[in-house]
Amino acid sequence: MSGRGKLIAVVGDEDTVTGFLLGGVGELDKHRKPNFLVVEKETSLAEIEETFRDHPRHPSPPGPFSSRSFLNREDIGIILISQCLAEQIRHAVEAHTRPIPAILEIPSKEHPYDPSKDSVLRRARGLFSPEDLR
Repeated sequence: MSGRGKLIAVVGDEDTVTGFLLGGVGELDKHRKPNFLVVEKETSLAEIEETFRDHPRHPSPPGPFSSRSFLNREDIGIILISQCLAEQIRHAVEAHTRPIPAILEIPSKEHPYDPSKDSVLRRARGLFSPEDLR
């Protein structure tokens, strides 16, 4: 990755992901793995979680195609995930504590953003007292 920046990964519904792809976010890594996942009605919860991270009880076998996990890819610096999908895999989102890749929850066409559900925002609020922000 020398000389190159990190990618933004996107997990969301078709409209959300398409918007980011039209903005130039889409990439394939050297193993032809995309940095996005379009979640449709038939997409399983296991597939969403597997793409977000490897499940500890079912790790992928070693090898160049071992993981689709965005958290394990060195070329990804930010993961954008629709908040409604983040709610479905909340345990995985909250288990991630490293600063990179950063996880940002975004609204989708069908589900508006709710700050009270955003785990990153809740953690950030815990770092500061109200007096620090004045």
